[in-house]
Amino acid sequence: MNIRRAKFSDINRLLDIYKKAREYMRATGNPHQWKNSYPSKKLVKDDIENKVCYVIERGGHICACFTFMKGREKSYERDFSCGKDYGIIHRVASDGIERGIVREIINFTKKDGLLRIDTHEDNITMQRALENNGFKKLGIIYLHDGSRRILYELKEEL
Repeated sequence: MNIRRAKFSDINRLLDIYKKAREYMRATGNPHQWKNSYPSKKLVKDDIENKVCYVIERGGHICACFTFMKGREKSYERDFSCGKDYGIIHRVASDGIERGIVREIINFTKKDGLLRIDTHEDNITMQRALENNGFKKLGIIYLHDGSRRILYELKEEL
């Protein structure tokens, strides 16, 4: 699989992947994490413009996407500050065809050291994928809108 930065020409495919991810979440007992049309077209465009949106391709076909940035996430820092910047993974989505997407993302991003990601407590699929790839639960965080999420962390290996 190949990972590259998303381009504006990818936007319709990304929106389709996010739609499929929302449908999958609803079908597997997670109807609350990405309601309606999250992430919005504007947010996806902003992610591309800010060079934080990535796609995963196999044979030139985009099968998944995610955002990745370095820094500190305000909602993570309230209760789980670590005193340094880390890699932040958000908006992981797949069309459901390829397996091992989370592992591909981790392999791509872990060179940046400490990684953090959050997920909804009903997103059992993501929780299993994170735990199977070495992430540890730090605890519950609250997003700016008050939504609860489980914060996970993968520490760099020394």
